[in-house]
Amino acid sequence: MKIVIIGAGIGGLTTAIALQKFGHEVTIYEQAQQILAVGAAISLWPNGVKCLNYLGLNRKLARLGGQMDYLAYLDGLTGDTMTQFSLSPLIEEAGQRPYPVSRAELQSMLMDEFGRENIHLAKKMVSLSETAQQVSIRFADGETADAELVVGADGTHSITRSYVLGEQVERRYAGYVNWNGLVEISEQLAPPDQWTTFVAEGKRVSLMPVAGQRFYFFFDVPLPAGLENDRNQYKTRLKHYFRGWCPQVQHLIDRLDEQTTNRVEIHDIEPFSQFYKGRVVIVGDAAHSTTPDIGQGGCQAMEDAIYLARVLQINTLGVEDALKRYQNKRNARANELVLRARKRCDITHMKDEQMTRQWYAELRQEEGGHIMKGILSNITGNPLD
Repeated sequence: MKIVIIGAGIGGLTTAIALQKFGHEVTIYEQAQQILAVGAAISLWPNGVKCLNYLGLNRKLARLGGQMDYLAYLDGLTGDTMTQFSLSPLIEEAGQRPYPVSRAELQSMLMDEFGRENIHLAKKMVSLSETAQQVSIRFADGETADAELVVGADGTHSITRSYVLGEQVERRYAGYVNWNGLVEISEQLAPPDQWTTFVAEGKRVSLMPVAGQRFYFFFDVPLPAGLENDRNQYKTRLKHYFRGWCPQVQHLIDRLDEQTTNRVEIHDIEPFSQFYKGRVVIVGDAAHSTTPDIGQGGCQAMEDAIYLARVLQINTLGVEDALKRYQNKRNARANELVLRARKRCDITHMKDEQMTRQWYAELRQEEGGHIMKGILSNITGNPLD
């Protein structure tokens, strides 16, 4: 089948590889002039890793992944350890270790695997139209393309989603701003094999190891939307927001490179159930845009990719029948995780001060089992269980 994918992000590329492996003729159209990773890194939990393993990418992915053996929460003000534990029970239960990876390196690996010659840049889709057997796509430069199936992997601002739903869906501001980037691993910051998170005042600072002796870092600060974004003021702003925090956080701010640090206002989209219309289907953030608070955004896009490719392969009653099965399988799970991430977001970022302080108190009593149970509940239900 001739398939066009709109968007060359991680979801689009994973979907393209999966469909290609089942023998489909796949082409990607991407509106950007060049492929730039959105964010410095991504945490791939075992469900996402297994999706890439299924596509034969296990060795390549392992080379990109950081060695994350422990998890710890620390008091952001004092630096005191609230809880620290081994992730071995989680890894053994899931059958796969998690991999924090550089987003740019992951995206580059996926592009190489799919074939860069099949990715067309500077192709902004402006409209879709359908017949019973074909979808026609028009781009901003006036060119057109036809396909038997169109997959919208065009992210949170998806044009494909508007076609599927028949309306433009507004994003919902989650209430906080995130700064993220990469720094060299240092014991002054955190142990090199640990996911370390500092929490206090409804704010969060986190460090995760990725390959190449680097930490992926991020800062979360509850703030109004629409504030000035001056890259040259990132350190000054972070020093202000984290005044009085422990030395590790101050060292991190001192070490970060303002010119390579990203600043993002975090949004999600109210869950909806319709993921396809005719021969047009949506995956990833186009279908279920989520906050990053449980680390499942990329993983859910990968689950979409695997299930979509498989459902098209094993069902023979037609494309729309297969897309309906994909939709009905994926929307309940993905939408549940959107709401789960939203709930975690509100607790982490002190939407209700009493609930957040209760969470801080619980962390001081945590031995690891409760947190790992929560992570495993996010992983369970993936198409490769």
